[in-house]
Amino acid sequence: MGTEANIRLNGAALGYSNRKSQVLILENLNLEFFAGEFIAVVGLNGTGKSTLLKSMCGLLPLLEGDVFLDGQNLKSLELNQVASKIAVVLTEKIGGFNLNAFDAVAAGQMPYTNAFHQLKENHLEIINTAIETVGLKEHVHKPIQELSDGLFQKTMIAKALAQQTPTILLDEPSAFLDYASKHELFILLKNLALNENKCILVSSHDLDLVVKYCSKVMVVADKGAAMINASEALKNEAFQKIAGGFI
Repeated sequence: MGTEANIRLNGAALGYSNRKSQVLILENLNLEFFAGEFIAVVGLNGTGKSTLLKSMCGLLPLLEGDVFLDGQNLKSLELNQVASKIAVVLTEKIGGFNLNAFDAVAAGQMPYTNAFHQLKENHLEIINTAIETVGLKEHVHKPIQELSDGLFQKTMIAKALAQQTPTILLDEPSAFLDYASKHELFILLKNLALNENKCILVSSHDLDLVVKYCSKVMVVADKGAAMINASEALKNEAFQKIAGGFI
């Protein structure tokens, strides 16, 4: 674990604004996330898991407080700087005319290419390494709309790896996957945290996988969030409330 947090939330209040007022979802968040950690974000539906992840990377503005990426305030960073620090894998499927899996992964190198996004030999080496890491080599020429859910998730994770960021956020990546694919995905993410020294945050409802593979669990409830070790999750009252007593 490094001394500088990959992500630090300082007095953060999260939510969104409508025409009449602000809608507060989470508040008073003071949390740190480090390299080498595989952290699950768990909570009941509507408690703010996706809001939290999107706020960490700037997709949603904070209502109050600050987010720091590698010690730098998110508010002070240009888009390309943010893209070099944090990658995001959302549940929504992307599309595009004649876009195949390789094209999607290659988009991860866009922050490091020229204005025309030309891929040179060094870019291709990074892209191909990401493809091999997730086991996508045999499927790179398939149109992304023809990929299975499992292969699509691997494509998006490969894109995040090609982005070469120290931190990756994933919003319910195991949704719609079959049982074996869920385990394979969590094993992949765990290995990325351990072997690549990345900070991996994943929101998930698969609490059995969270306990089995993650190093820490962030429990989101009652407009707040608390970090616990995964080994302590089964004895945690808030975690058990989320599980409904079924784990």
